[in-house]
Amino acid sequence: MKNKLNIVISVLAVLALLLTACATPTTEAPKPTAAPAQPTAVPATKAPEATKAPEPTKPPEPYVIGAFLSSTGPASSLGQPEVDTVNMMAEQFNKAGGIKGPDGKMHEVVVKMYDDQSDPTKAVEAVKKIVESDKALVIVGGTSSGASIAVNETVTKAKIPFISVASSSAIVTKADGSQHEWVFKTPQQNLPVAQVQIDWLKAKGFTKIASVGVNDAFGKDSMAAMKKAAGDAKINLVYEGTFEPKTTDFSPQITAIKAAAPEAVIVHAVPAEGAPFTVQYRDLGLKFPLVHNHGIGNQAFIDTAKVAANGVLFPIGKILVIDQLAANDPQKPVIDKYIADYKAKFNKAPSSFGGHAWDAMIMVKMALEAAGPDSAKIRDFLETKIVKFVGISGIFTIDAKDHTGIGKESLVMVQIKDGKWLYVAPADYAKVP
Repeated sequence: MKNKLNIVISVLAVLALLLTACATPTTEAPKPTAAPAQPTAVPATKAPEATKAPEPTKPPEPYVIGAFLSSTGPASSLGQPEVDTVNMMAEQFNKAGGIKGPDGKMHEVVVKMYDDQSDPTKAVEAVKKIVESDKALVIVGGTSSGASIAVNETVTKAKIPFISVASSSAIVTKADGSQHEWVFKTPQQNLPVAQVQIDWLKAKGFTKIASVGVNDAFGKDSMAAMKKAAGDAKINLVYEGTFEPKTTDFSPQITAIKAAAPEAVIVHAVPAEGAPFTVQYRDLGLKFPLVHNHGIGNQAFIDTAKVAANGVLFPIGKILVIDQLAANDPQKPVIDKYIADYKAKFNKAPSSFGGHAWDAMIMVKMALEAAGPDSAKIRDFLETKIVKFVGISGIFTIDAKDHTGIGKESLVMVQIKDGKWLYVAPADYAKVP
């Protein structure tokens, strides 16, 4: 009995264990899920800015040079070589990269060129355009003395430096003897030309002369210079006369000269009047030696006067006879190069008038290199820094009392013979013509 009871108890224990194993365990309720944290804001990324193309580098401002010269009209035989030379020099500057200013940069040279038609009124009109419209820093020009004198007031009022290529002393010198502040020039003045003529007259022993010239600024200034030089040398003027520009009949003046019986005749003119005067002088049979001013010193005079030009004497710069002067002449290398450059470009020889323009353009270059685009500083440079500058027309030293800078020492006597220019040494003055 006892064994049965134990068996029942054991079975019940096993069943309890089975029931316990099969029962579903009690699960603890899950805790409420917390709301997810807000995401951290990420700063917006800016789109990269478009890369700007570099701005093109602007070239340095050009240096503007004004020029008014006589391409046409009675003074064109002087003016055209000047025009050619100014353009040639500007081209040379630009081929070298321009002019290096005080800023260290190379500046293109721009020339604003006008033809004044040998008319002083048109010269003034041209200069007003150069000043007001072209805004030039400096001006080169004035083929004729009349044109150069006419623009004096305009350039002075505008305060633009002007380098004239004409010869009258009135271009640079005021009535009181002081210099026009803004005006300079490259040709010799007429007084040193007259002084060389006087040296020749004295060598010949002449004491009586006739003086005749064109009635314009150049002719008047040249005649006044001769009157002064002759008076200082105690040489008598037995005749003084004038003829108008563009005159073609000089018989009244030549007849009066013949009657006055001078020992020599001094003529003050450029080729336009000087050549036909010379032809008529020879045609009327006058034998007195004929001495001209430097105004006739170009090929146009010989081409027009032809055989009548034979024997004519005149003082002028060295360019016409540089090949006949000493090899060590300080101007020779400069003149030789100018002649070579001009011949290579234009297939002909230059004249002294083109040489005046060369001198002016080199002075402008020197001034722009030192002063840059400042007209007042350019003026000051021209007045104070052109010292022993070896040019075509002479060796220049300019100062406040002399805006030309060359004189008698820069001149030589030349004779025309068989269409050629011949140098006459001072020792030979008494032998010619």
